[in-house]
Amino acid sequence: MSIRFTTKAQRGMVALTVAAGLALGVAGCGSGGDDDKKPEASAPASTNRGSDPSAQEGTDQPLAELKGEDGLILQITSAQRDSGGFVTVSGELKNDGDEAARVSARTSGDETEIIRHGTSFGGATLVDSESKKRYYVLRDTDGRPLTTTGMPRIKPGDSIPVFMQFPSPPSNTAEVSFQLPTFAAATIQISG
Repeated sequence: MSIRFTTKAQRGMVALTVAAGLALGVAGCGSGGDDDKKPEASAPASTNRGSDPSAQEGTDQPLAELKGEDGLILQITSAQRDSGGFVTVSGELKNDGDEAARVSARTSGDETEIIRHGTSFGGATLVDSESKKRYYVLRDTDGRPLTTTGMPRIKPGDSIPVFMQFPSPPSNTAEVSFQLPTFAAATIQISG
């Protein structure tokens, strides 16, 4: 009886471990699906973001505001360096136009492996002009960009949270140029 109980307990632990691993995988790969554009920063948009505020997110001033096509505006609210060697750029994509708009497929860049996973911010780059290096959006083992993907049409005045993850420039680099196809470029500060 104890062998049977032990076997059942081991199966339960394996099932729990697999379920936890799948949940983490889905959360890590699928949580970026909210790449829809968000309107310019306003009190209601910032209170409904649902993200844990970082030191930079606590301010009302975005790090940068980039204008794109069809009235779309990308507000970068944080560029946070983490101990794992990554920089996560977060913000909101807003439709400031009079008609519903969709993010251009050109924001995905021109790499076949990224394009096959749908519309994303896979074409975004960070440029460290001091070190003369360009950092591209990271990808997972299946080639999916570590960024917001599958962005829906955004109604006028609406906004969506977005993120992009890059390799971290050297720790002494605090200022980089953020570039995204179809949007203006901007200089942002990396914290952390």
